[in-house]
Amino acid sequence: MKISKNSVVSITYHLRESNKEGETIQEVDNKEPFVFLFGANQVLPQFEENLIDKEVGATFEFGIKSEEGYGEPNPDAIVDLPINIFQGEDGKIADAVQVGTFLPMNDQEGNPMQGLVLEIGEESVKMDFNHPMAGVDLYFAGEVIEVREATAEELDHGHVHGEGGHQH
Repeated sequence: MKISKNSVVSITYHLRESNKEGETIQEVDNKEPFVFLFGANQVLPQFEENLIDKEVGATFEFGIKSEEGYGEPNPDAIVDLPINIFQGEDGKIADAVQVGTFLPMNDQEGNPMQGLVLEIGEESVKMDFNHPMAGVDLYFAGEVIEVREATAEELDHGHVHGEGGHQH
């Protein structure tokens, strides 16, 4: 079966920065392959474009420029937040708030997002809400290890169920 819209795809890959000699960003192996519902907007569009019509056993190597991936860093996504957001009732800053750590946060509509702590000041915490891969060219090399049709339930829910997927 070839990879197409509404198929469940399992792949292994080695993700590097810029090109095949670049610094390793992530490795996904056979023990815990990356499993996703093709065509459900779960991965970058360029990523899917490079996998369409591939079959089990097919290997792949491709790059995705930052502007086609996670975009360029947006200076407006770096903000100073009032220190009291991070303080407990005792007035102390939570232990998790450390320069260089990612913190789970919510935007004004309650949507979850991750922010990187850049600075902790007397009255504010500087956070970067850009995607960690913003401004980074990506290079993927890997193999397709399984392709199957999505179940009606997976299509209805918009994600993979079972091993490697979402558990209800």
